Amino acid sequence: MKIILSTLNSRYTHSSIGLRYLYANMSELQNDSLILEFSINEAIQTIAEKILDAQPDILGLGVYIWNATQTQELIEVIKKVSPSTKIVIGGPEVSYEPFRVDFSKADFVLQGEGDTAFYKLCKEIISHTAPKQKIIKPVLADLATLKLPYEHYSQNDIDTRYIYVEASRGCPFMCEFCLSSIDEKVRNFDIDILIKEFSHLWDLGVRNFKFIDRTFNLNIRFANAILDFFLSKEPPYFAHFEVIPDHFPESIKQKIALFPSGALQLEIGIQTLNPEVAQNINRPLKLKKIYENLDFIENQTKAHVHLDLIVGLPGEDLESFGQNLNKLVSISTSEIQIGILKKLSGTTLDRHDLKFGMRYSDIPPYDILSNDLLSFKDIQKMKRFARFWDLIYNSGNFKKVIILLWKDTTVYDSFFAFSQWIYTQTDSTWKISLDRLSQLLFTYLTQELPFSNEEVADLLIQDLLKIKGRILPKYLKPYAPKQDKANTTNLQQANKRQARHAG
Repeated sequence: MKIILSTLNSRYTHSSIGLRYLYANMSELQNDSLILEFSINEAIQTIAEKILDAQPDILGLGVYIWNATQTQELIEVIKKVSPSTKIVIGGPEVSYEPFRVDFSKADFVLQGEGDTAFYKLCKEIISHTAPKQKIIKPVLADLATLKLPYEHYSQNDIDTRYIYVEASRGCPFMCEFCLSSIDEKVRNFDIDILIKEFSHLWDLGVRNFKFIDRTFNLNIRFANAILDFFLSKEPPYFAHFEVIPDHFPESIKQKIALFPSGALQLEIGIQTLNPEVAQNINRPLKLKKIYENLDFIENQTKAHVHLDLIVGLPGEDLESFGQNLNKLVSISTSEIQIGILKKLSGTTLDRHDLKFGMRYSDIPPYDILSNDLLSFKDIQKMKRFARFWDLIYNSGNFKKVIILLWKDTTVYDSFFAFSQWIYTQTDSTWKISLDRLSQLLFTYLTQELPFSNEEVADLLIQDLLKIKGRILPKYLKPYAPKQDKANTTNLQQANKRQARHAG
């Protein structure tokens, strides 16, 4: 009997904590089980070949929004080539109905936490006592007795991938766009056991910890204990937490202020600053506290921060979204991640469909197509806006020059106009080089806006040369200071000599 645990991660550098939970809880079947991870960028038939090379009797697949269509194709291939292989699927994408991707070829669907339920089902399949129904809904796992997955990260995982960890499951809030709102009760792992596990990971060389908790700073005792763990260590290290924006008691503030630069990343889900829109989706919004905490993080910590905004929420037009963006840029220099609303099966977001005319794609990632306030064209424009925002603003490559964009107007209005213009020049939002982006900025600021070549070039040169080793694009060389020109020429000559010797 061979049992394969597999999934398609969104990229190679990611690792699946879910598979390792399953593996950790396989008891006597663990010796017959094997984890095989792939990425969505690999050829599906090649993935099928590698899985079938192990001759599995049972294949467990983790299904997520980013790999749903690829997993469907993988199941189709494996069932045609090896129909006797029993395929069990689980994960968020199949835990709630309706299914919008056809997984009918799978033998069993585990809906919910499968940490121990997968082992139980495998035992039943082996003993030919498996249930007749395809969909199985296990009870929530008992976190007190659940075997933890951390010893099953390999040295290769530690050397090349993000290591995912968690201190709790569930969320007390009921934001309607989020699957975590379904499990309203927050359950915590034993903090003493967790700290021992994290210490073991540290001893193995892990320095990059990504916590998947939805509300890391909800339980103050737990949060402080985990922050103390990192503060007791010698940098460099990196810890990523998703935090509640209005819940930073003094004890947590004091600790996050102690983290050195580059050691702490906080993801803060703002989503909207419009109280009426927040009320529509059952999202708590304590604006005064949010602004106070953002001010503290911005000015009294070295944390790297991601703020999240969503386009397309029920009742929010582009003017309201623009006001959200303007406000965040005015109070924070952090990255602002702009997402497009998605309707996930299992959420209650569909209750707004009729009232607000919400229309979504039925193809993953199930993003909004239009509503009564935003046309399909509006959504398309905002998708491009979000992509160019990432490339220009969030990248940090243009921190000095970008301020010129909104010198005489609002952030949203100016960047919307720029994103419209840049798309006319590129007809694409992908595979645009840094040099090309900088030249587009230069052209727009000097030809579409009233800034001089010299003023824009000076700021662009400062932005581009802040990273050691970069070479100025040709169009900027006439504006470069003499010393920079000499350095660029020397670097180019050294590169040519190195190339000749290599040849």
